Amino acid sequence: MQGKGFVMNEKIGFCGYRCGLCPAYKDNIVGKDDRQKASDGWFKYYGFRIPAEEIYCDGCLAEDSTDPRRIDPDCEVRACALQRGLPNCAHCDDFMCEKLSKKMIDLDKIAKRVGGWIPQEDFERFVKPYDSAKMLADMRAELGKSE
Repeated sequence: MQGKGFVMNEKIGFCGYRCGLCPAYKDNIVGKDDRQKASDGWFKYYGFRIPAEEIYCDGCLAEDSTDPRRIDPDCEVRACALQRGLPNCAHCDDFMCEKLSKKMIDLDKIAKRVGGWIPQEDFERFVKPYDSAKMLADMRAELGKSE
């Protein structure tokens, strides 16, 4: 089912990140090379590096009882959404809070960091999974929530 800018059955994290597109998501890791590409890409576009051997994520939607592995096991957004019983931040009356704001990416900063141009393949792999502000806003509009 297609919504405005998002697929309804897509794995969407609490913060709006698209888990299914993330290079660390378990279904996207075939071998060591995939993990190294993720580490290198995150360093190039965001300035942080996670060692390749630590890159693997079950996603924030995986239940704690299954002992999942997460890239950000201490995510404040996940904890808040769970506490409030929300499927994601688009449903929250406090949207766009400080916790969520910290998770939003800035396309202009990313482009500046790499000299202005992001190849399409890199955009799909390292930017699109985390470009959640518009998607969450579109979800809110479909829910009838105003900004």
